[in-house]
Amino acid sequence: MRDPIVKALHQKYLGVIAEAKANVEIYLKNPAGIGEHPDVIDAIHSQISKISEAEDNINTLKKHFNDQNSIDES
Repeated sequence: MRDPIVKALHQKYLGVIAEAKANVEIYLKNPAGIGEHPDVIDAIHSQISKISEAEDNINTLKKHFNDQNSIDES
C-alpha cells in the first residue's frame, strides 16, 4: 500500500508545479487580461511560492519515503 501512496503524492506535487507554471506563463504573456489580479507581481509571486513548496515536498518525499525507489529520479 505504501508504494501507490508515495507515487500518488509525487504526482500530486508535479501537478501543482505544472498548474503554477501555466499560471505564471499566462500572467507573463497577458498581465492585463487577468482582471481579478490587479497586482501581477503578487500573483506571480504566489505561483512561484506554490512551485517552491511542491518542490520541497518532492525532495522530502524522496529523502524520507523513497526507500523502495517508488519515485522516478527524473
